Amino acid sequence: MKKGDFVFNIVRVPADFLMLVCGGIATYAIRTEILDQWRPVLFGPQLPLGRFFVLVLAVSALFVVVYAISGLYAMKLRMTVPQEISRVVVASSAAMMLVILAIFVRAEAFNSRFLVLGYWLMAIGAVVCGRLLMRAVYRRLTVRYDLGAHQVLLIGNDDVARRLAETMCQDLALGYRVVRVLDDPDPSAVAATISDPGVHEVILASPEYPAERIIQLVELCHEHHVIFKFVPNIYRTLTTHYDVDSIGRIPLIQLRRTALDGWGRVFKRVTDIAGSALALAVLAPVFGLVAFAIKWETEGPALVRLRRMSRSREFDLLKFRSMIDRAHELNGYLRSLGNDRRDGGPLWKMKDDPRITKVGRFIRKYRIDEFPQFWNVLRGDMSLVGPRPHQPDEIAKYERHHRRVLAIKAGATGMVQSSGASDMPFEEEVALDTFYIENWSWWLDMRIIGKTAVRLLSDRSAV
Repeated sequence: MKKGDFVFNIVRVPADFLMLVCGGIATYAIRTEILDQWRPVLFGPQLPLGRFFVLVLAVSALFVVVYAISGLYAMKLRMTVPQEISRVVVASSAAMMLVILAIFVRAEAFNSRFLVLGYWLMAIGAVVCGRLLMRAVYRRLTVRYDLGAHQVLLIGNDDVARRLAETMCQDLALGYRVVRVLDDPDPSAVAATISDPGVHEVILASPEYPAERIIQLVELCHEHHVIFKFVPNIYRTLTTHYDVDSIGRIPLIQLRRTALDGWGRVFKRVTDIAGSALALAVLAPVFGLVAFAIKWETEGPALVRLRRMSRSREFDLLKFRSMIDRAHELNGYLRSLGNDRRDGGPLWKMKDDPRITKVGRFIRKYRIDEFPQFWNVLRGDMSLVGPRPHQPDEIAKYERHHRRVLAIKAGATGMVQSSGASDMPFEEEVALDTFYIENWSWWLDMRIIGKTAVRLLSDRSAV
């Protein structure tokens, strides 16, 4: 999904709610200011504007919920204008039936039939107008300013590829900009194009592309976090994780690197903000005590900033300092003494690290040194749940399939941490993180957070 489409879908929720409220106020104004000249208002003081406004807010919220259930906010569904209008009419009618049912139960809610019928018609009209306006604005921003437009590498030399290129170039509002067309490239040529001039999507239209090179192409796109799409008459069963799209009359299938997409990203980010903000507020006294203890024992800052990678972007991971000041200067020497990990992977560990202080050993034992990561979560550098944050120098040693763990944000905890295995082989760690990426759900996050909380209270294997 293009970023512009993602933002557009999210903005439609508050926009619909605003238009529904405006429609309700307009209905009240028509009844009390215009129609009152021919037929006096009978509900008078029983339903003043203030009380009606509260009812409109509640009814508008109900309409938005029904819209969501009907699929009007579906991220993976691209509707034509007639389809969208018809769905708005059907969903609005269903929501109004629920309102009428409430009126039947509580007859005092509305004393005017016009307010009910008028709001239904005004709601449909206002929402349709609002959505048409948003479409026009989004189309104009895409055409004139390339808002949300994706740079595309097109692979193929047949009629389908030519039609795709022509459609993208002729209709700029589709949000695709073809930067290069390659007839029959090998993966190295694709990799060079992805890096220079840079692309957001790779679209495979050639039916003659060899199967083994398609797999290499998919892995290459995953490695560089590039969207991969193909014309569905090539390999329909390449994966079960896909989204259906179209350009003109040509259908496309987009391979998804992760189930975490669309509204899932929104829910996950909302959970991250709420959870990290709550944790920082509750743990504020602990932060003060730990910082004082660290400063009392040794010189140096209470917090350290460690360079880590999340979604192929470097950031500063915050942790309480558990080692002597400037401990990183001894990394080279200590690594030359050997690695306590025996799985042959790229990670390094020393069980009895002489740099750890007494306070550091305590806060590591109870995982207190990791609490400042909640600030990284609040900032958006990390998520509450996700793969382990990776060091840049370690990533340089990863094989291609290892880099799949960079497809989503790193997490303060994850399936590996919640499993309780502190010396898990690296390949098993990658397998668990890959499973999480491919099978993400909000409930899976909640289970992992719950298991992590139990581990914090019972497991002392961090040291």
